Amino acid sequence: MREFVSTADAPSSALYSQAVKAGGLVYVAGQPGVDVTNGGLAGPTIQQQTRQALANCRAVLRAAGATWEDIVEVGVLLTNPADFAGMNEEYATWFPSTPPTRYVAKLGVELPGVLVSIRMTAFTG
Repeated sequence: MREFVSTADAPSSALYSQAVKAGGLVYVAGQPGVDVTNGGLAGPTIQQQTRQALANCRAVLRAAGATWEDIVEVGVLLTNPADFAGMNEEYATWFPSTPPTRYVAKLGVELPGVLVSIRMTAFTG
């Protein structure tokens, strides 16, 4: 059985679900560094957008009844692979010890100003 999760505290679209819960897992869709309070990007730097993307993921996890400690896997998509070090700088502050598994790849679409999209999977079973 699948449960679709939605929250006003993270960016949304009619084209995808923010998260889907199934079999004790929560699959969080890719979240950009968009601040829903004003609808714009959190800032022009990779650090600002990474911070906001992770905050958006956290909001979706909370709406799904999951915690930060439930995260088992994170996927990071970068518009510019040269932003890897800057993304890691901010990312490390969110996962200071025992981080989840992670992959980093190049974002395949170009969205004006978007530097990063982060998705994750959490286990609540």
